[in-house]
Amino acid sequence: MKHLSYVTTFLFLLTFGINACAQNAKPSPAETVSGKAGNATVTITYGSPSVKGRKVWGDLVPYGKVWRTGANDATTIEFSSDVKIEGQALAKGKYALFTIPEETGWTIIFNKNSKQWGAYSYKQDEDVLRVKVKSQKSASFNEALKFEVAKDMVHISWENLMVMFTVK
Repeated sequence: MKHLSYVTTFLFLLTFGINACAQNAKPSPAETVSGKAGNATVTITYGSPSVKGRKVWGDLVPYGKVWRTGANDATTIEFSSDVKIEGQALAKGKYALFTIPEETGWTIIFNKNSKQWGAYSYKQDEDVLRVKVKSQKSASFNEALKFEVAKDMVHISWENLMVMFTVK
């Protein structure tokens, strides 16, 4: 009988521990991607939110407003050497990556204050570079926001939308 009591207590604690861990899972987990673009290594760190049945563009992420381009902390992008973004010079370093989504085009913003939460303390006068790019329908649905660095491009994909900008 005493043995059964120990087993029951162990199973209870195991179940409680697993449940507690599952509740601590972040809804927008931190992700880091890295790749080569031109001569630079590009590293992007971001919170990856999921669609979860919501309308993303124009609703969850409003058009015409600065977006942190992810969740939680501001997304950061770091270049190991000087680069050209859409043909415009940008010095090596770490930047906050903000965007202004529109229905057909986006503004990509590189801001010198890489240590901020969301876009709540964003200041336009701290922008180092802004470029405009077009958005397009993605080849497949992306439940979670993702960044990729491939073939001298940075891709941002979420839901049914993709935005790309060149890095050389």
